[in-house]
Amino acid sequence: MPALAIAIVSYNTRGLLDECLRSLRADADAGRAEVWVVDNKSPDDSADMVEREHPWATLIRSDVNLGYGPAVNVVASRTDTAWIACANSDLAFTPDAVATLLAAGEAHPEAGAIAPRLVLPDGSTQQSVQPFPSVATALLAASRAPSFSARARSRLYLPGAWEEDAPQEVPWATGAFLVVRRTAWDEVGGFDEAQWMYAEDLDLGWRLAKAGWTTRYEPSAVVHHHESAASKPAFGGQAGVVDKWVRANHAWMVRRQGLVRTWTASGIAATDAGVRVLALRALARRDSERFAEKLDWARRDLKGARSGLRSRSKLLEAK
Repeated sequence: MPALAIAIVSYNTRGLLDECLRSLRADADAGRAEVWVVDNKSPDDSADMVEREHPWATLIRSDVNLGYGPAVNVVASRTDTAWIACANSDLAFTPDAVATLLAAGEAHPEAGAIAPRLVLPDGSTQQSVQPFPSVATALLAASRAPSFSARARSRLYLPGAWEEDAPQEVPWATGAFLVVRRTAWDEVGGFDEAQWMYAEDLDLGWRLAKAGWTTRYEPSAVVHHHESAASKPAFGGQAGVVDKWVRANHAWMVRRQGLVRTWTASGIAATDAGVRVLALRALARRDSERFAEKLDWARRDLKGARSGLRSRSKLLEAK
């Protein structure tokens, strides 16, 4: 029996899905993994392509868009492998990536989830690990500590500050591709279907940690990632993706940590972002090229923090 069931969630990325499946064929042929594709009613004939070009993979045609976590749960409910993996359709696996992740899992029985290094099209390593949102992390980010403290930057997993080449335990990792131990998956109940898309990986990592499991980052397992190939067209580009992601994270924080903590953390972040916006506006008059991008991100941070302040108890029932 294969050790791993890979659940690829597909929506309207036929060419990238084809590449993804081709990169996994060797793992399937070697008996390491069984590969499933859940197609969320793609309008681009992705499901027909899988049926025609990759009959060795198991295809589920959904009549509705199930979202990400719920689609993976469908595969988990139909398999009993020792490991279950969620996967975007815009991935391409290096030949030893799956075997390396499984070996890391065997070597670290405390790990409930193992995450690979995700490499973007420009060759850089994706920022794929994050701290859990909290009042404490909001205070640390708003302080000036990250400007002069490598330890503070590392704790916040800021780009360029975390050790992307070092195997390590991390708070949580992106669900673009994540290998989860079946016993840990069953213990926490898989993905929470209230997180239809975005923050489902944050939520899974949170519940794994609460149950005593760790999440491990294994950089020697390399997976290439086009990032947001399906969501950018669906949500109006990168800005729309960020907006959806921020709202999902605030909804998650309300559900798991309550309104008071969410409003407190968002208030701290909004104050910090507001100060940065004012300062950068003044500086941008002197050197617009230098500060335009920073000002854009500060405005985006302010918008995201304000959305947290607008959170209401109805988000406790968010779908």
